Amino acid sequence: MMKSFILKKCRSSLIRVYSVLFKIFALLPRNNKLILFESYSGKQFSCNPRAIYEYLQENKDQYDYKLIWSIDKRYLSALDGVDAPYIKRFSLKWTWYMATAKYWITNSRLPLWIPKPKNTLYIQTWHGTPLKKLANDMDEVHMPGTTTEKYKQNFLQEANKWDFLISPNAYSTEIFKRAFQFKKQILETGYPRNDYLFSPKTNDEKNDIKQKLGMDINKKVILYAPTWRDNLYHKKGAYKFDIHLNLKKLKEHLGEEYVVILRMHYLVADVIDLEGLENFAYDLSMYKDIRELYFVSDILITDYSSVFFDFGSLKKPIIFFVPDIDIYRDKLRGFYYNFESEAPGPLLMTTEEVIKSVDDVGNFAYSTNDKYQKFHSKFCYLEAGESTKRVVKTLFG
Repeated sequence: MMKSFILKKCRSSLIRVYSVLFKIFALLPRNNKLILFESYSGKQFSCNPRAIYEYLQENKDQYDYKLIWSIDKRYLSALDGVDAPYIKRFSLKWTWYMATAKYWITNSRLPLWIPKPKNTLYIQTWHGTPLKKLANDMDEVHMPGTTTEKYKQNFLQEANKWDFLISPNAYSTEIFKRAFQFKKQILETGYPRNDYLFSPKTNDEKNDIKQKLGMDINKKVILYAPTWRDNLYHKKGAYKFDIHLNLKKLKEHLGEEYVVILRMHYLVADVIDLEGLENFAYDLSMYKDIRELYFVSDILITDYSSVFFDFGSLKKPIIFFVPDIDIYRDKLRGFYYNFESEAPGPLLMTTEEVIKSVDDVGNFAYSTNDKYQKFHSKFCYLEAGESTKRVVKTLFG
């Protein structure tokens, strides 16, 4: 108890010192050529910030900027094999760069204690089309270390710092305006991160990725990517996940034809036990960027994660494994649209139903699936490989 109290006091004192330093550094002129990038609180080199970074790198002749990544020191492996300049998040050097950079580009919230300097432009790319209710639209908040009122207040206080917000479609734009109480400029461009999915690729590239992941290139791939549960947690920022999908049954029935990739949400702290599932199930929760996993996968299994909006742009089969849908819908979050009647795939409650649905997937055809086509035209119509270009032209053109 005493140790915890001392650690809490030390952390609080350190934040105060950093906050003061930040305000002092922020009095200096902006470096108009400096852009700071961050993805999922410094845990990844991925998502929309990565797509914007790579576009600027590839078009240096047009866009002459200094590009630097903010990386949590515990996740430096995110940059393995990547030649990207970075600084360690919350270091003194990071404080200096953040306080003097002209641009911040991130896909999740920054800590509240960081004040945004007057002449800094904060570009919030966000990280998904919303199915479940967000921020000010949430009826109740079940997360550790906060209350419903405090959570909403903190979220809106942070959102008020954003100068630009990227939206993947008109549906999201309307929700973002209301849920984030956002009154500045929304760039309705589609998501930059999905441009990768529309760049020319060959079957050899797919096999190269499979080999890199240690998979049999002759087997089809199921991507299992569930989200987190607000009320199941170890501590603040570290959530539990009870995997109800029986992977051993999947292996027994599907192992001859398929392998399974597990991609847990970045907030989930649990390590999934894969003993006895070697060469069938691969935990790639920490894999650098999910976009390559979308590319090599033939089927997506998810629940309420926004990954299906991205995967849906590929017009591949989606299966929803939702044994707790009543609790999630009615007690935890609630949905923005009629998920149960409009989801672009079956909503299943048991592993046996999932196995049967995978067996039947050969009958799936996007062109004759009316529900999938309606879904695609509502949520994926901007995804065609041009989103990053639209964003960069608006911000830096």
